[in-house]
Amino acid sequence: MKVLIVGSGGREHAIAWAVAKSPKVDKIYCAPGNAGITEYAECVDIKAMEFDKLVAFAKDKEIDLTIIGMDDPLVGGVVDAFEAEGLRVFGPRKNAAIIEGSKAFSKDLMKKYNIPTAFYENFDNKEDALAYLDQAKMPIVLKADGLALGKGVLICNTLEEAREGVKTIMEEKKFGSAGDRMVIEEFMTGREVSVLAFCDGKTIKCMTSAQDHKRAQDGDQGLNTGGMGTFSPSPFYTKEVEDFCEKYIYQPTMDAMAAEGRPFVGVLFTGLMITEDGPKVLEYNARFGDPEAQVVLPRMKNDIIEVMEACIDGRLDQIDLQFEDNAAVCVVLASDGYPVSYQKGFLIKGLDNFKDRDGYYCFHAGSKLTEEGIVTNGGRVLGITAKGADLKDARKKAYEATEWVQFDNKYMRHDIGKAIDEA
Repeated sequence: MKVLIVGSGGREHAIAWAVAKSPKVDKIYCAPGNAGITEYAECVDIKAMEFDKLVAFAKDKEIDLTIIGMDDPLVGGVVDAFEAEGLRVFGPRKNAAIIEGSKAFSKDLMKKYNIPTAFYENFDNKEDALAYLDQAKMPIVLKADGLALGKGVLICNTLEEAREGVKTIMEEKKFGSAGDRMVIEEFMTGREVSVLAFCDGKTIKCMTSAQDHKRAQDGDQGLNTGGMGTFSPSPFYTKEVEDFCEKYIYQPTMDAMAAEGRPFVGVLFTGLMITEDGPKVLEYNARFGDPEAQVVLPRMKNDIIEVMEACIDGRLDQIDLQFEDNAAVCVVLASDGYPVSYQKGFLIKGLDNFKDRDGYYCFHAGSKLTEEGIVTNGGRVLGITAKGADLKDARKKAYEATEWVQFDNKYMRHDIGKAIDEA
């Protein structure tokens, strides 16, 4: 079969790697892709939001399955566009992808269906938000309602910070139209855990757990980013926590979306906070996490194509989802200055060091193929992933592997997975 993957980041590289392992697949395309994805796929110069061109390409090449990796096209309705032309596509429709596209929607959904989450209020204007802050408890969390590349969340420790945050989101529009509405919610403390799950509209099957590191600098300091590294599994996601989440969060979310006439088919990402009062939902995403996919997919035993087709056909209940009994750690190599401003175009050296090394992966996020070779082309450049017998072994191997590649302006956090030592 022929497969088209839509996206250009480390997540899509990890998906392409997993798809290439399937004996069902003869040919892979990726739009627009990146330099690393070319190892598995033929990259085509079509942007993720060019729905008409993507549909035309899929029809012209007789694509058997299209996999949507990115949030923007999902929220924009790319699945609906493909289905309207009778094309087979993996991902939630627009009316279901709203679970990520609007934080206000997802919070209201949780409230309506008694899914555990932080106390919150939604706001359509700056004045009401500022008035609410005067009687709110600090610290507090401000969230731009729409998509903001994983950066639209501000944690404010003082009233002054919170007031400035409201202005940043709703007046200065730092996150663009994503800040037309905003959510203000209570600050929760505990351990964060990410759980990705395959869904077919009725059945939900969770993958192994992971934990992301959002802040740019060591010690969880600095600005929020798209993710500076991750590890899997999380030692804090115990069997007791898992059982609670399956009963009170995962299946209730699927049932709630179906009850709202928005059946969710695709990958549902649930960001959890394990609080003293039990697990609560921080956020939902409507696709694989990035960089969570880079540690979860290398541990998955199943043929990803078989699982995705089962989701589309509504027979996910027949799939026995299995993962290796090991661990994986991903350290993101970024351009210094990310997520604010950074230089691009530096030659990346040492990529060949990953060839034929079992258990080591170099997933490209922001890279570009030029006449001189592969150069940096984004804030997050590479995701260096290693598998190990346990988390400490995987962490050691991942950090060793970060030294195999070099480029000017290379930056990374040095404490990815440090929480492992505290478990």
